[in-house]
Amino acid sequence: MAVPKNLIKSDDINVTAREIDFVTRFARNWEHLREIMGIMRPIRKAPGAVLKSKYAEGTLQSGTVGEGETIPYSRFLVKEKTYAEITVEKYAKAVSLEAIKDHGYDNAVQKTDDEFLYQLQTLVTDRFYKYLNTGALASTETTYQMALAMAKGRVENKFKEMHRTATAIVGFANILDVYEYIGAANITVQNQFGFNYVKDFMGYGTLFLLAENEIPRGRVIATPTENINLYYVDPSDSDFARAGLVYTTDGETNLIGFHVEGNYYNATSVSFAIMGMTLFAEYIDAVAVIDVDSTPSLGTLTVNSVAGTASGDTKLTVSPAKEKATNIYKYKAAASAPTVTYGQNVRAWSTWDGTSDLTIANGQKVTVVECDSTFKALNAGNTTVTAHT
Repeated sequence: MAVPKNLIKSDDINVTAREIDFVTRFARNWEHLREIMGIMRPIRKAPGAVLKSKYAEGTLQSGTVGEGETIPYSRFLVKEKTYAEITVEKYAKAVSLEAIKDHGYDNAVQKTDDEFLYQLQTLVTDRFYKYLNTGALASTETTYQMALAMAKGRVENKFKEMHRTATAIVGFANILDVYEYIGAANITVQNQFGFNYVKDFMGYGTLFLLAENEIPRGRVIATPTENINLYYVDPSDSDFARAGLVYTTDGETNLIGFHVEGNYYNATSVSFAIMGMTLFAEYIDAVAVIDVDSTPSLGTLTVNSVAGTASGDTKLTVSPAKEKATNIYKYKAAASAPTVTYGQNVRAWSTWDGTSDLTIANGQKVTVVECDSTFKALNAGNTTVTAHT
């Protein structure tokens, strides 16, 4: 008798219910997180693809020009710096026959599968949180309420400057800070798949509540949802299969591959997982990192001046080093040093890269200010200029 068309035979069944359950739960967790954050569809990348964060810089030239005079061009550039290379990471877990005998299958295998899944998921988010803490839109505020408000405001302002639309802002805060701030207020904290978050909190679409190892107390991080992407390498890539490495995956977007087999040589149940996932903020200068300093005061910089290389130039050195890599040096030269106060806006001062020689007249006073990304003065110092003659 003829074999019915499309009959699934035993040889066709090459995955187990355990493998399917593992990848399905992992994919469901990430789909839920993607929806919470407002991330668009995950983007598939080839192994070895390099992810580059972007930042914009430039100076708006003066618009005050006389009749018939040439209008100066303002030059703005979008620059890139390498963040990470997409790689395929490989993990394995083994459970012995004796462990299954002593504790039963559910405890020895299923519960360790649950922990395996959780730690793989946490690996990706921990890297993302660490990356967010390096956001270039950094400043300080004196209260937690102002930190929440200004983190949101500054990323919205940044996207406006970039002529991009921010439909929603996602925030990240220390869970202890949030509970201390709200006190007895009645809010609904949702907990899904290990993520604690609050919806529609003080204008944030979502505010994630993180542990102290993920974000320090007194800090708020914010970025538009449009700035967050999820990149991945497909574990079901045909080249892996050609090499004899076939993993169970889930759905159209394959974020993880999972395979289980029994090792009869040492009587263990071995699980293998591969994944290549990166949560990534495309524009690092559209990530606000706002710290709370309730008793701010202007710090002191020690500024020294020696003769520069070219005639009329001076070489400055400043200590201590910048408090944050994202801080900026501004300077002003005059017959006498101006008074600088904490939080003073020094946007109009000249920018210095911290290394280049400056052309300043011999004997003038030069004041150097270390400011945050919003040009608020944090530290300042001055010295008398020694120029090359």
